[in-house]
Amino acid sequence: TLAKPIHFGVPIISVGNLVVGGSGKTPMTIFLAKDKEHVAVILRGFGRASKGLFVISHQGKIIENVSTSGDEAMLIAKSLPKATVIVSENRIEAILKAKELGCKIIFLDDGFSKYNIAKFDILLRPKEEPTNVFCLPSGGYREPKMMYAMANLVLKEGIDFQRLVTYKHQGNSVSVLPDKLLLLTAISKPKRLLEFLPSSVKLIAFEDHHLFTQEEINAILHEYKEYSMITTPKDMVKLEQFNLTNLYMMDLELQLMPHVNFEAMDLYINRSNERRVTSNE
Repeated sequence: TLAKPIHFGVPIISVGNLVVGGSGKTPMTIFLAKDKEHVAVILRGFGRASKGLFVISHQGKIIENVSTSGDEAMLIAKSLPKATVIVSENRIEAILKAKELGCKIIFLDDGFSKYNIAKFDILLRPKEEPTNVFCLPSGGYREPKMMYAMANLVLKEGIDFQRLVTYKHQGNSVSVLPDKLLLLTAISKPKRLLEFLPSSVKLIAFEDHHLFTQEEINAILHEYKEYSMITTPKDMVKLEQFNLTNLYMMDLELQLMPHVNFEAMDLYINRSNERRVTSNE
């Protein structure tokens, strides 16, 4: 039998998915956390060069580099100017650290399978779901598909939300991209980005969360002298250090459909806060 989930005295919201690969967890977490006060975001920190618990940003002040944080944590830290961002393999240790730092609401990246933590579970369903319904290693699911029924809220891309693409160059919005364009990325399922780009674009993809080196960048610049590059926000936090003048960014912004609301999540947050106040009296 499963152990009884631990209540930590703060509302905890997990944003996760059941399938292998990206489904918009990071932009959804940013969207939900951006208006919250005293908020923490906790991630495992895939692809980072560090191990253990690190506070990446404290109340918006970034105190670690991308090598220590990993790409997702750094993107969240840069996107949430008031948040505390923590990476740790041990989510419970990270929750206790967030509480120690005065955080009043916690978002867990990819925390659905942490059954020992009492939380509000949001699951994101991709637009195209795996045809093979088995779990890893033979199928495309990390958890059985029937587990969608266990979530507090399920949001499906294309029905409940969509991603709108905008392009930026050196921080400014642009509407036209160069003819010779190279997509440089290290995200899961990079080919899903091609639908948002001109058909002539070339793709160089590294494994998910890869930390780019100067040697790799030099080799790409040498081979594709006449090309401009485009990348994702998650990759941009790792590419900024190279000061590439011909680097564009594609920003996939989340747009919720009119019927979607987060009343159940807000009710959970309010009840958690009421329970905390009562226990403190």
